[in-house]
Amino acid sequence: MRDFGGLVERTPRRVVRPRSARDVAAAMPGAVPRGCGHSDDGRSLTAGTLLDMRAMAAVGEVRPGRVTVEAGATWREVLDATLPHGLAPPVLTDLLDLTVGGTLSAGGIGGSSHRHGTQADNVLDLEVVTPDGAVTACSPTTRPELFDAVRAGAGRHGVITRATLRLVAVPARVVSCRIPCPGAAALLDRQRAVDAPHVFGQAKPRDGGGWRYELKAVPAAGSPLPEGAVEAEELPFPAFADRMRPDVERLVALGEWRRPHPWQVVLLPAARAAGVIERTLAETAPADIGLSGVVLVKRLVVRRVPNLRAPADPVLFGLLRTASPGGTPPDRMLAANRTLLERARAVGGVPYPPA
Repeated sequence: MRDFGGLVERTPRRVVRPRSARDVAAAMPGAVPRGCGHSDDGRSLTAGTLLDMRAMAAVGEVRPGRVTVEAGATWREVLDATLPHGLAPPVLTDLLDLTVGGTLSAGGIGGSSHRHGTQADNVLDLEVVTPDGAVTACSPTTRPELFDAVRAGAGRHGVITRATLRLVAVPARVVSCRIPCPGAAALLDRQRAVDAPHVFGQAKPRDGGGWRYELKAVPAAGSPLPEGAVEAEELPFPAFADRMRPDVERLVALGEWRRPHPWQVVLLPAARAAGVIERTLAETAPADIGLSGVVLVKRLVVRRVPNLRAPADPVLFGLLRTASPGGTPPDRMLAANRTLLERARAVGGVPYPPA
């Protein structure tokens, strides 16, 4: 069995498909939860007992400002229930086919994380099965030490089985635009300056060599486009939230979705981020990212998620590599990732998700 990263393979001794927290408790201690298997470092794999959480995918009644869901539900399934009410979680991952429990165990970062923090910042309470098999409720006021331990805790302190998520009103339609930026520092400055609910940046190979930077923003409904915006596109909110689906379908058809994905994502202090980003990309050729690889640059806020150990004023820098045929081999990508991680740690950065 492999995960999305495609570099680690393990065969579980036993697979349990729990339908309740009691089923999870019966498999403890030592069971490893797995949702959609989108980890890239083997952490959703085990040679012991594997918990396939996808059978626990119920989404409860949508109430004002909240919904309670089982941890094996995907964010797509959450949206299917909340959007008919004009509501959605304030932070959504770009790919909706990830489980709630999986991303809360990592932290969960999206295009609105510069305003709302991580997905782990926006969960109201949790049900957790602790390593000793106890089924326990926790929140910022009930067992807060457990609440802090399991959010972004990678399953080390317990398996999340249910979560109550905060919901906010969302517009029926949004306008997405692109803003070219001359460099990493300018991109980060624009991310701070642009007043928009959804903001993220990318670096893309430039014709003739090097990298070009661009900001993508979704202004608030009725607001003018930011200065310098080009290629504006209006979309229904559901289509915007699910904007990765056409790309994923294309990558599946090309076989790229099944290639190894040696990803490295770090959280950098903003004051040192531009230097790390530009130095790293100066050493990176398009083949080192792969045909379907992506370079992400995103300012964010992190409120109370101790496990993330995020620096003050953090910037996410992600090299989402794909080991495409004829390109840079996975072992060289992994070596470059280690260099980036060492460089990040030298300036006070940390890996994401937490190691």
